[in-house]
Amino acid sequence: MFETSNINLKKAALKNNLSFIQNLIGEDCKMSSVVKGNAYGHGIEEYVVMAEECGVNHFSVYSTDEAQRVFNVKNTNTSIMIMGSVDDDGLAWAIDNDIEVWVFDEERLNKALQLAENLRKKAKLHIEIETGMYRTGFENGEIKNVIQTLQGNLEHHTLVGICTHFASAESISNYYRIKEQIKRFKRVLKQFEKATLHPVYRHACCSAALLRFPEMRMDMVRVGILQYGFWPSTETFIDYTQKNKTMDEPLHRIISWKSHVMSVKHVKTGEYIGYGTSYLAQSDTKIGIVPVGYGHGFARSLSNQGRALINGIRVAVIGTVNMNSLAVDLSEVESVKKEIA
Repeated sequence: MFETSNINLKKAALKNNLSFIQNLIGEDCKMSSVVKGNAYGHGIEEYVVMAEECGVNHFSVYSTDEAQRVFNVKNTNTSIMIMGSVDDDGLAWAIDNDIEVWVFDEERLNKALQLAENLRKKAKLHIEIETGMYRTGFENGEIKNVIQTLQGNLEHHTLVGICTHFASAESISNYYRIKEQIKRFKRVLKQFEKATLHPVYRHACCSAALLRFPEMRMDMVRVGILQYGFWPSTETFIDYTQKNKTMDEPLHRIISWKSHVMSVKHVKTGEYIGYGTSYLAQSDTKIGIVPVGYGHGFARSLSNQGRALINGIRVAVIGTVNMNSLAVDLSEVESVKKEIA
């Protein structure tokens, strides 16, 4: 059957990006590949298999269902870490299958320890600390009880990590807030050290933070968007290029989305193109119809704003993106091969 489009992942591009990241963080720092949100739209199953082939053996997800998708395709020695949503059944499954879980309130901590005892398995826990993001994490006043609970249940858990999450590390305007979070996190780490509770990993950095706050890379970094070949923000790219005195782009996009032109039309000046009246031809225009639309994931918000490459030439999406198709301006493209399905 003829497909309207296909998505490809480039292993060579991923290898390049992982090498770039590893050179930044060093050999003593672990990289956890964040594959939440269907691997940022790249496809969890496809991406995990390819990333493992490139040497990745630790993946971070948001929820139990994402963890199960990784679990179904991963190698035996690959670890999974759930950073967010886990119900009681999911927590039991995670503990029974050696899945690492973030714990950020006493109810969840106690439940994990109880399930671990019942299952006769050690729960692999990451203790999340609230440092100023105000989403999830143990507050400063709860740390003493957390430490006591962990000390009293050493046979039921492995303290894999102590972690936090920075609020908008990609924004330079947020610098002071991040610095305050760093201070709070370090104070809590000292409390755990004093109590002789030593995690395998101390981790706080996402992609933006590992670029902008290298002192916080610690034992592990959680890398999302950077591994896929995108910068967290323009600010982080400018910051990197200034520090390294280069304008070369070190990252490669690993995803490509390809389709074809199925129809070519010539539209006269003054005619509207597509649904409604959102695009009026200002001159005689050659357009191409591509069988990809918002039903395939090409956002409707890209109407009259999106771009595509036709024969290596960057062309504009014109008119409203339909459910199954979109129009592009081919006026600057000399020869276009139609594919009929």
